[in-house]
Amino acid sequence: MKKFILAACIMLAPLGLMAQKFGHFNSTEIVPLMPEYTTAQSELQTLGKQYEDDLKRMQDEFQKKYEEYQKEQANLLENVRQRREAELQDLSNRIQQSAQDNQQAYQKAYNEKMQAISAKITAAVKVIGDAGGYVYIMDTTAGIPYISTKLSTDISAELKKALGI
Repeated sequence: MKKFILAACIMLAPLGLMAQKFGHFNSTEIVPLMPEYTTAQSELQTLGKQYEDDLKRMQDEFQKKYEEYQKEQANLLENVRQRREAELQDLSNRIQQSAQDNQQAYQKAYNEKMQAISAKITAAVKVIGDAGGYVYIMDTTAGIPYISTKLSTDISAELKKALGI
């Protein structure tokens, strides 16, 4: 009897492995359809425009002061000329620093918004995985060299539904 049960288990084990479910989806097709993505893009565009306007204002101020300096340079006393040059250099440095700060702040905002979107997708994938009994669900954009579409189920439609798309 023990031999029969052992033999049956050995024969049925491969069937259990074949019953495992695998899923896949393509996030580059899903993310742009999400309302959160549209909102994030709009907010990032507004933020970028604000940074661009601030930088343009600073550059215009620099240009105006530089032109004034060019006109008056020949008539200025040495100490006044040096002070004006130092002011122009300081303003130029502030413009460069502001551009770097703006770029870092923009990148941080972008990362935060995309992280929130990614977290929402991950949560929906987990729900689908648990409900559907999937062993693995992979994002095809994650650099996976090959996914068999015959052995793996495309869960994109379920994911869109779960995300309210």
